[in-house]
Amino acid sequence: MALEPLRKLIAGTILKITGSGQIRFDAPPGDPGLFGPDAVCWRVHADFVPMVVGGVSALLLQMLHPLAIAGVWDHSNFRDDVMGRLARTAQFIAGTTYAARAEAETLIARVRRIHERVQGKDASGQPYSASDPDLLTWVHVAEVSGFLAAHLRFTEPDMPIAEQDRYYAEMALVARMLGARDVPETAAAVQDYLAGMVPQLRFDDRVAEVLRVISTAPVRPAALGVFRKMVTVSAFQILPDPIRALYPRKAQPRFPVASGLMGMATPAGRWAMQGGVARRARARVAAGNPAPSPMV
Repeated sequence: MALEPLRKLIAGTILKITGSGQIRFDAPPGDPGLFGPDAVCWRVHADFVPMVVGGVSALLLQMLHPLAIAGVWDHSNFRDDVMGRLARTAQFIAGTTYAARAEAETLIARVRRIHERVQGKDASGQPYSASDPDLLTWVHVAEVSGFLAAHLRFTEPDMPIAEQDRYYAEMALVARMLGARDVPETAAAVQDYLAGMVPQLRFDDRVAEVLRVISTAPVRPAALGVFRKMVTVSAFQILPDPIRALYPRKAQPRFPVASGLMGMATPAGRWAMQGGVARRARARVAAGNPAPSPMV
């Protein structure tokens, strides 16, 4: 087929960004994982382009919190491994969404162990710990609100509020398993939570440095640099207005047609990946429920 080389090129580029990982999605047969194929999160997390935009938007939001940026600053090699950090986050989201229950629980336990080692003091001397339940809630809400905002922008703008509420309620399970508390579980509760957090957020030199690194780190192939700028511009665009306003205008990249191009890239990514891990997970669940034999 004439388009097959192009499909493989796009799929290979996506896998370079997200990483192939060691997560099993094909077994055991019939295992629905934490949610099952009828869950809203299986739909929201299925497309690469909105997920990468939502993930970058989540990072832009997360690092405005002084304690969150301190953890990244003190315990992350973000300067040397931007793509690796993105890949690990993508693998965690994919694993907890689509993998079998035992696999998802193993991923969550691993992250909890890592969090136990991440602690210190922020730039003002205030202690922080990645295991702090309130900080975990902040990181979680930033992530899921970013993913859903991107899904609404590029994939399903007419998603009913009831379905958005279901998404937040589903993902709250992962947050609680990680140790978060008082996790908002509806779209309205998430909006209220974010509005209430604005006074605690700030743009400072550390945020500016992380933004510089994720915006300029070398990427291969070079064309990914253009894609990265499109993603970053789109990620800023889906931030809530009061939060985007915390970033100086000069810190926000410009690319007037970014959102339109990302809208076109979304179905292209879906076509290239041919369902990706979501398709493999659906096949796993279906394998445990074979169709009944026809009546003789």
